[in-house]
Amino acid sequence: MNNSGKIDPYGFREYDARWVYEKDIDDDGIVQLGKGLGTQIINHTNKKNPRIIVGQDYRSYSEHIKEKLKEGLVSTGCKIEDIGLSLSPMVYFAQFNLDSDAIAMVTASHNENGWTGVKMGIKKGLTHAPEEMKELKDITLNQNFISGDGNVKKIDGFQNVYKNDLITKNPLNKKIKAVVACGNGTAGIFAPEILRSIGCEVIELDCNLDWTFPKYNPNPEDLEMLHAISKAVKENNANIGFGFDGDGDRVGVIDDKGNEIFSDKIGLLIARNLSKDHKNSKFIVDVKSTGLYSNDRILNENGCETIYWKTGHSHIKRKVNTNNALAGFEKSGHFFFNKPLGYGYDDGINSAIQVCKLLDKNNKKMSEILAELPTTYQSPTMAPYCKDSEKYEVVENLVKEIKKIKDNKTKIDDQEIREILTVNGVRFSFDDGSWGLIRASSNKPSLVVVTESATSDIRKKRIFDFIDKLLQKTGKIGNYDQKI
Repeated sequence: MNNSGKIDPYGFREYDARWVYEKDIDDDGIVQLGKGLGTQIINHTNKKNPRIIVGQDYRSYSEHIKEKLKEGLVSTGCKIEDIGLSLSPMVYFAQFNLDSDAIAMVTASHNENGWTGVKMGIKKGLTHAPEEMKELKDITLNQNFISGDGNVKKIDGFQNVYKNDLITKNPLNKKIKAVVACGNGTAGIFAPEILRSIGCEVIELDCNLDWTFPKYNPNPEDLEMLHAISKAVKENNANIGFGFDGDGDRVGVIDDKGNEIFSDKIGLLIARNLSKDHKNSKFIVDVKSTGLYSNDRILNENGCETIYWKTGHSHIKRKVNTNNALAGFEKSGHFFFNKPLGYGYDDGINSAIQVCKLLDKNNKKMSEILAELPTTYQSPTMAPYCKDSEKYEVVENLVKEIKKIKDNKTKIDDQEIREILTVNGVRFSFDDGSWGLIRASSNKPSLVVVTESATSDIRKKRIFDFIDKLLQKTGKIGNYDQKI
């Protein structure tokens, strides 16, 4: 057994693992991670030689890291099926298509160069949840490894199998002019071709693969990337703009006027469009999402139900699965489409396709379709500093305090709290549809604060002031990353 591997324990996150390569994890550490994952998969599947799909993104060091991970997996008895250069959703798709026991995707998604990581899953279409990550961390750091005899098989041409699956299911009736931006990340060899093949006229923006990311990180929440897409949409008179992240599981959307559309609003437009053909469906959205879902006229007319759930792609994905929902939408741009639209996992290209279908079905511009939604005043996601060791307790106390305010019928900006949701921190809402949220961040020493008013900017600000006052009273809050 090799005891010399370096692994920073903090690299094991809630839903995946991420480290700065060589500083926080070295080659031996990655081999040990492979041994830990292999052991975990064998324990869960009760198979001596489970089959594992492995792929990697286009960073300069990802292939090397994949080889080290495979070394660890093989030593436990796993049989590797290596599909090569991939997007995360391509690896998820491969588990269904090749009927394998588990997956491991080497990617640091949209993180800066230097970062590496692994997204993992055992049950089809799901990625590791916090309890599975904790189990993996314990096995790996305590080196409780199984020994076995595995092997590696290379699978050629799988990119085409993945592309064709999306292309054949989704033909468009009319030409949609789309700017497709990939930030020089891996999506560049997938998104333009798939969208072109379903009938889009594609204007490519930074779609050539370049692991130095010369312009900006491939991250659809990055303002620089969004501004570049906006400019290209306006210059080319395009119908829509799409921005894909580094491993292709998220998308950002820009309308025909060059405006960014928050992902929760895109989700609502897609849900409305789908509800017409899929009556009585369920949709899952995260607690940071707009309150418009809960009383949407079109969703109500079509008998659809929306459930607000914990923020985090792993949580929403599981909830879509367990509740047999048609789709799930997370404000960060992870969308999940269940059968018959997808396999339940997050795929940025499939999300873009669903937006194209929305345009295909409506004889209107994206900005016009968006204008049909009631106006709301949304704050950005704000993150006040709070120590990792204190953040959960701070939130717990605030839950009690807000419940007391509701019970006492205390008014905030002249309204009583109507409903409290505590699946993930505390989200409290009012009769007019306005709401506020306080939760602990899952990956940073901070809290997360979001407010939205259905009536005015001032009301949005007053709900924030109320939250901020409660937070300051705790004496455990530092500076915000941004404030309204």
